[in-house]
Amino acid sequence: MKIVDGVAYAAPILRVCGVRPLANHKLWVRFSNGEAREFDFAPLLDEPCFAPLRDEKKFQELYIDYGVLVWDDGKIDIAPEYLYENGTPSRE
Repeated sequence: MKIVDGVAYAAPILRVCGVRPLANHKLWVRFSNGEAREFDFAPLLDEPCFAPLRDEKKFQELYIDYGVLVWDDGKIDIAPEYLYENGTPSRE
């Protein structure tokens, strides 16, 4: 939220609008603000909720559902804001 002259404005909702799995559990992600970032998913694979994604084939079966990355018919997802804040700007 941003306040200008006493008026509160909601921050634009950040959504994923493009994604490409890369080698070694990395992702190339395009966001609704036009930026692209690369995100290394490997550190999250020790978390129980992401453990099924250790299988590289399963990891690559991701899709976008209403601006959010999901796997396994929506049983696994990750917030676009997390990907954006913890990703690095893409050179592509």
